[in-house]
Amino acid sequence: MTIKSVLSRLKDGNERFTNDGLERKLQDKTRRADLTGGQDPYAIILSCADSRVVPELAFDAGLGELFVVRVAGNIANSSSIASIEYAVAHIGTPVIVVLGHQSCGAVTAAIAGGDNGYNLNHLLSHISPAIHSCGAGASVTEVVKKNAEMTAKELVGRSSIIANAVKEGKLEIAPAYYNLDTGKVDFL
Repeated sequence: MTIKSVLSRLKDGNERFTNDGLERKLQDKTRRADLTGGQDPYAIILSCADSRVVPELAFDAGLGELFVVRVAGNIANSSSIASIEYAVAHIGTPVIVVLGHQSCGAVTAAIAGGDNGYNLNHLLSHISPAIHSCGAGASVTEVVKKNAEMTAKELVGRSSIIANAVKEGKLEIAPAYYNLDTGKVDFL
């Protein structure tokens, strides 16, 4: 699939989701059996771990169609980058969507600051650049969108595998924002 056709497929799937018209294709025992020999997802989704954001539903995708990496705040840490590198280098997936969302708890916690313990503080530190970029008084929504945009750039800056694929025109990274209330994904 071309980058353009992948983005179109994602947008079409999201439209079906928002209109309560999920096709629910490729979710049966035949599909499960087909996937035992390997995978060929058309898109990588770096999404928040929030239970309200389910990329497979939001894009009306079946088994094996999306390579989903979920981490609170949809941040680019070493493990999430390595997972994405696998899909780019070994599967040849042509699109990465960095999917932030409305009312993100990780972004809300990062804005609030304070001591959340070693591990959570470390995770939230990845969101700090977006907070600083937006400036004092920025809303959670503004920071979520900026975080998705900055994470998309960070993927290129921290990975030669991803950077080379982008440079060669084999990969596109699209930051996006998921609206919890409507289910609509806005590509930024």
